[in-house]
Amino acid sequence: MFRTLYAKLSLSLIALLIIMGIFYTLLSFSTARYYFQETSQNLNLDLAQNLVADQKLVQDGQINKTALSNTFMKYMVINPSIEIYLLDLTGNILSYSADPGQVKRNSVSLKPIKAFLNGKKLPLLGDDPRSHERQKIFSVTPVPSATEAEAYLYVVLQGTQYDTVEQLIKESLLWKQTGLAFIGSLSIGLIIGLLLFKKLTKRLNHLSEKIGQFHDSDFSFLVTGDKTSKSNDEIDQLNQTFNQMAQRIVSQLNELKQQHNLRSELVANVSHDLRTPVAILHGYLETLDLKVNQLSAIEQRDYIKQALLSSERLNRLISELFDLASLEARDSLNNMESFNLSELAHDVIQKFQLKAKERQINLTMKITEAALFVRGDIALIERLFENLLGNALKFTPNQGHIDFCLKTNEKKIIVSIKDEGPGIPKDEIEKIFERFYQGKKNNNRAKPGGLGLAIARRIADLHGGNINVESRPGQGAVFTFSLPKVTH
Repeated sequence: MFRTLYAKLSLSLIALLIIMGIFYTLLSFSTARYYFQETSQNLNLDLAQNLVADQKLVQDGQINKTALSNTFMKYMVINPSIEIYLLDLTGNILSYSADPGQVKRNSVSLKPIKAFLNGKKLPLLGDDPRSHERQKIFSVTPVPSATEAEAYLYVVLQGTQYDTVEQLIKESLLWKQTGLAFIGSLSIGLIIGLLLFKKLTKRLNHLSEKIGQFHDSDFSFLVTGDKTSKSNDEIDQLNQTFNQMAQRIVSQLNELKQQHNLRSELVANVSHDLRTPVAILHGYLETLDLKVNQLSAIEQRDYIKQALLSSERLNRLISELFDLASLEARDSLNNMESFNLSELAHDVIQKFQLKAKERQINLTMKITEAALFVRGDIALIERLFENLLGNALKFTPNQGHIDFCLKTNEKKIIVSIKDEGPGIPKDEIEKIFERFYQGKKNNNRAKPGGLGLAIARRIADLHGGNINVESRPGQGAVFTFSLPKVTH
């Protein structure tokens, strides 16, 4: 019941209102008492002095003890809320208007009396002769005069009977009114607070439901279409953060699914491509084993040659698989250095010249500058050149032409390799970089079915570039990529 945020906030609000109500009540009583004491003392500031004058307590410069006694008796009946005491100059009580059994002090402190006579800020509290702990507001005057003081007329303004009446009023009226006000304000504040909390937690409940739905969908579906809020408070920020996180999770899950599909497809392709040379190799070796006495020396050499070719193809595929896996596992390159790309291009061209001459293919190189420096991994860039040139030789017919071109601009060196193969259909241009991609049956271009172009693209990616292909069926293909230029 009290596990929800709304319930916890409601309980916290109730507790807070009760504490604030109690604090406010105590503060109100304290403030009201202070205000009443200040007002009462100000109103009766000259009461002691007026008593001396009205009751003729001083005659011929002397205290009239008979008039003083009559005053004590009279004011006990007329105004029982005050108590009158006659003090000597040291604060000892000489006589008083109260009942003898009720006075518990023999003297009172003169410090508040002197502060009163010196006009200090009110209220001032003096000792209550009827209690050893209590203090009360008072009025005081020196007698017979301020200049020839022999004693003090000390008037306590809130006597014992006043305390009794005050207690009754508190219990009967003040407490009731305060209690009703406290309960009323508490109820109103509680209702308003609960409505506000409900409004605030409504968006949190909506967010909680959305998170639950996202969880129930196995983190694959995110409910969208939230109403735009103008507040942009912490709840909205939390909602936006969750949406971004959920979208990221959905995107990553989709990527994982795609990678899983690609991995499954890769396994299938690898199995197919490896099975073919293994089957050929096994077939020739098995034939040699079974018919070794029936085959001529020429046939045996031919069988061994075909087995070796299948073995070489198998070894190449396995090597390319390891190379591609190694490249895809990298996020950056460690063996980066500056080198002359023109010299590397010359070396790679020389490697392919013999193969090109065997098929009467004209392999030419065009370089705009002799010194074109780039920063990269020399071995990987060389592998990139070899893969692209090997691909061009594979698809260029005999007596064809291959152009290898290096040109530069302000920031980059652009490499392009143009062949005279059958070309690539537009819908297959991006697919040729996929692992073991086999072209469509109606495509006259020889089927690559390997990893050379996939490795080439990964090497370009690691160097911050990308391979672009321009081709039309029957018009060959141009592979282009660029590398950042280094100035010396």
